[in-house]
Amino acid sequence: MAYVPVTESTTLALALLVLGWAIFSGALARHNLSGPLVFAVAGYLLANPDWGPLDIHVDAPSVHVVAEVTLALVLFSDASRVNVTELRRDVWLPARLLAIGLPLSIALGSLLAAVFFDLPWALAGFIGAALAPTDAALSAQVIDDERIPLRLRRVLNVESGLNDGIATPIVTFMLAVAASQIGVDRHSASYDAGQALRELGGGVAVGLIVGLAGAALLVIASRHQWIAPGGHRLATLAVAIASFSAALAIDSNGFIAAFVAGITFGAWLNRSEQAAKEVRELPELGGELLALVVWFLFGATLVHVAFDVVDVPLVVYAVASLTIIRALPVALCLARAGLDRPSVAFIAWFGPRGLASIVFALLAVEELGNTSPAVQTAVAAVSLTVLLSVVLHSVSAGPFGRRYVQIGHRRDKS
Repeated sequence: MAYVPVTESTTLALALLVLGWAIFSGALARHNLSGPLVFAVAGYLLANPDWGPLDIHVDAPSVHVVAEVTLALVLFSDASRVNVTELRRDVWLPARLLAIGLPLSIALGSLLAAVFFDLPWALAGFIGAALAPTDAALSAQVIDDERIPLRLRRVLNVESGLNDGIATPIVTFMLAVAASQIGVDRHSASYDAGQALRELGGGVAVGLIVGLAGAALLVIASRHQWIAPGGHRLATLAVAIASFSAALAIDSNGFIAAFVAGITFGAWLNRSEQAAKEVRELPELGGELLALVVWFLFGATLVHVAFDVVDVPLVVYAVASLTIIRALPVALCLARAGLDRPSVAFIAWFGPRGLASIVFALLAVEELGNTSPAVQTAVAAVSLTVLLSVVLHSVSAGPFGRRYVQIGHRRDKS
């Protein structure tokens, strides 16, 4: 039998998995099996070092490139999709979650990480920041369930679309400081702290310029009928990738650039509903496809890292991250917000950890290496929490959604 290179074997496996998921996704969803869960399990089984036919390493450059490009596309797509004008009077709900709940989650997660693990403060801060963003894709059944009040689904969607971009500079800063604390070469605390801030500022500037320029060009092209059918989709994808790449080219933060570009780009084009719908299609499709690839790589790489060092404190922290670290800030920031307890509990539970946290864990491996016990613990804490989240939130989305609807019906009748 002819030898098949590792890269071609992995590509073939992914292609067959995507095809299978596309064909059976509806049937699997009815059994509460989500795409992230299926691809993570497949990655773990196929790339397991003890029996798997695929050889994929957590420090492989291709793994990091795919993950980073995916997060950039998702950041751009999510940010461009948020239309604040449509939120109307409910804008204060996601605003509370982002302005109060998110910082509280980061602070509480960092504090408990420092208590549970013997880590430098920056690595504890990294864990708290990396696990603060939520991923609505893991609760797609709930987000798409029209029986659930629109404002709750919108709140979860907006929160998920913006909190990863807000957490990104904090993650970057914590990794920069952590590098000096654990003695990574070519780093110093003062230099890296300043460098992280400069990268943040550069990313914001690049995002504003590329996002505004891209939107202006599309508006001008549409008015003069220069653009052919389908051109809006290609142009939007190009703007997303250009913002990320341009920031990296000048040593700035590409994730922040993609996020800011998405906000500015969407702010211009959301004025036209037809234009907004057309420009979202290709970036969303690309982000969705690459997200499945990242979930496969998560199962193939980071799950092994977590299992290698798993212990009781890691498990307890992962459970705490999905419960008290999420629920307490949500309850505090939504106090006296006019929501009943079931609605607050609903928002608190459906804050799954997903794609952004995976990429942040891979960034930690890329920036800090994977040989230090402290780094292994930090990466394992993030990975184990995401693994637990993808299982629990995938299987609970349908039943919990139906339960909330039943409670709502009883409340309405009374």
